[in-house]
Amino acid sequence: MCTAVTYQTKCHYFGRNLDLEYHYNEQITLTPRSFPFHFTDGKNLKRHYAMIGMATIAQDYPLYYEATNEKGLSMAGLNFPGNAHYFPVTDGKDNISPFEFIPWVLSQCGTIQEARNLLQRINLCSIPFSDKFPLSPLHWMIADQDSSIVVESLQSGLHILENPVGVLTNNPPFDWHMMNLNNYMHLSTAAPENRFSDRVPLAPYSLGMGAIGLPGDLSSASRFVRAVFTRVNSISGDSEEESVNQFFHILGSVSQPRGLNEVHPGEYEITLYTSCCNTDKGIYYCRTYENPCIVKVDMHKENLDSERLISYSLPMEADILSLN
Repeated sequence: MCTAVTYQTKCHYFGRNLDLEYHYNEQITLTPRSFPFHFTDGKNLKRHYAMIGMATIAQDYPLYYEATNEKGLSMAGLNFPGNAHYFPVTDGKDNISPFEFIPWVLSQCGTIQEARNLLQRINLCSIPFSDKFPLSPLHWMIADQDSSIVVESLQSGLHILENPVGVLTNNPPFDWHMMNLNNYMHLSTAAPENRFSDRVPLAPYSLGMGAIGLPGDLSSASRFVRAVFTRVNSISGDSEEESVNQFFHILGSVSQPRGLNEVHPGEYEITLYTSCCNTDKGIYYCRTYENPCIVKVDMHKENLDSERLISYSLPMEADILSLN
């Protein structure tokens, strides 16, 4: 399971937690403008927007978990089992497989509106990348500096939904999550007032009691509520260091330690990595479960006109600063 978030200070930020029980050799991956994309529908792109994000590279192809392009448009795919539905190839449509959906959008679109226009023609078709990498049931969040949408391919068709809260988790579908937020409208960052009865003398005995009822479990429904509450009430300075640090704290509120979420006997889902991209500057930040030290890659320090993928391995060993 996973959580994706947008955040705005002086700059705009986009990132996610990837929650799984094992690694897929994911790497920070920069796709330059001249890397050739050959899509399922037969369209070939020899020139396109550059993008940076996290991907597993298979057969010299970036299978992106999330990415941001040089125009600041970002996109993440999150697990959506039991609800995601992909269709046969359909004439008159852009037949795109889910594994190439992120490059398809980010290579051609610089804004949410351009993405909306492109999505009018798309058919997410049931064609896997390979036997080793079968189709994953996903839904997606797409965001620019001004707005965010969620894309869900259901049995009833393709749904494009406004996302006013800038958060996405997993099941159920997004409109259910938005309706569920109504159950938590009583939450507050301020101390609660006694509305129980004017005949019973009640008063707060601790700080933070205005958020009593905020769910703390690891289900996707609870993570959605907790991430939205944390994001919309988050306060940060405008400097890059303050903003990035705050972004990681927002996603840290829904991170998963090993041992709390057993998916198979003896196997536990954890937050493998947390990412944060300054979408205005094209700087990608990341930390892993094994090493919470934040690393960064500035896409504009690389040759964005190259034809070859550029990748960076993740830090997998703890980096502990000794003070004596």
